[in-house]
Amino acid sequence: MKIIAFGDIHEKITNLDLLSHKISEADLLLITGDLTQFGGLKTAAPVIEKLRSLNPNTLMQAGNLDHPEVEGYLEALGISLHGRGHVLGEIGIFGCGGGNPSPFNTPNEFAEEEIAQILKSGFESVRDCPVKIMVPHAPPYDTKVDIVNNGLHVGSKAVRDFIEKYEPRLCLCGHIHEAAGEDYVGKTHIINAGPFFEGGFVVADYTSAKLTAGLRFVT
Repeated sequence: MKIIAFGDIHEKITNLDLLSHKISEADLLLITGDLTQFGGLKTAAPVIEKLRSLNPNTLMQAGNLDHPEVEGYLEALGISLHGRGHVLGEIGIFGCGGGNPSPFNTPNEFAEEEIAQILKSGFESVRDCPVKIMVPHAPPYDTKVDIVNNGLHVGSKAVRDFIEKYEPRLCLCGHIHEAAGEDYVGKTHIINAGPFFEGGFVVADYTSAKLTAGLRFVT
């Protein structure tokens, strides 16, 4: 199974044409959040349909800059990751959209306690899967992938706690544009692809019970 994942599109879809062949050939496309730039459904819908036209096997969630109505639309389509679990063979995928509290009061934020509950809800649907991929929009706290320009760690403590407790094989996140990269918390491989309009995306391959993943850039 081949998975392509990215996020933080913010309505800028030019790179989709450059990556269209890889997206179309993938078994699954995962979008970690932020389809728009403070937009609602009217803005998000064309982005969602463009993504689904490239690969109908797409799961996604709203980010902190998407208005909550976007998540409702994704839920109605049956493709939401937010608090949901999806099973594909031996792989279980679950997520949490939005963001942890910030000074910017973005339109789709959750308290840390809520994030923990949302993740747990999705996890319960995939608990028995031997391989789990966790997709929080916000990165785990105190890692290489949650550092802003002033050096502060601004990721989610609930996401970090969840990783430490349940040890998913892979964590795909976004949200902090300047912290694109890879890290580990225990056995969990964490990748923040950064903003897709800057070319970042993840390729994950699952073959013979082995899951490998890495950060790539559109060229």
